[in-house]
Amino acid sequence: MIQISQESLKLFASKYIWWKTPEEAVVMPERVIAQVMNIGDYSDVQALVSQVGDEVLREIVMHAEAGQFNARSWAYWHYRLGLASGDDVPALPVRKLT
Repeated sequence: MIQISQESLKLFASKYIWWKTPEEAVVMPERVIAQVMNIGDYSDVQALVSQVGDEVLREIVMHAEAGQFNARSWAYWHYRLGLASGDDVPALPVRKLT
């Protein structure tokens, strides 16, 4: 379960999910968090980390959908959260067409 205030989530959503209203975006808190992890500025990322903790961030990364992270952020979070070592970063998620 993600523990973050709706107020904080709405603030992040208004800045990083610009194509939706904050009220629409917070319905999917994982998407808001992933977007901050991917393109957030330093102070927002630090605020996010202090509010949700590393375990939530690990879950976001481990269940990421295609397109949620760019290669740089993907590698950073894998190393930062202890999910990779050396050159052992998994490939970015890809969209599966059926």
